Amino acid sequence: MKNYKLDPEEKAILKAYNAGEFKTINDPKALARYQEYAKYTLQQKTKNINIRLTLKDLLDLKNRAAQSGLPYQTLVSLLIRQFNENKLPLTI
Repeated sequence: MKNYKLDPEEKAILKAYNAGEFKTINDPKALARYQEYAKYTLQQKTKNINIRLTLKDLLDLKNRAAQSGLPYQTLVSLLIRQFNENKLPLTI
């Protein structure tokens, strides 16, 4: 198992989990509500990635972003999100 650096709040949660202080939710409505909370919590966190592009592709991307009035990184994020939500076709 990989060792992660946990902040104090995460350590407290892990300690409570290991002590058996969490209980399974059997109420479908409550479960759906908490899943929705988790979904929106995960959407708010961002993660940096590295990607290799040709210079031409990068310049074209920046140009399209400028035409759209968006920062190019925001445009990339938007395109990835739309693709993940099946709003953009996969064509190879």
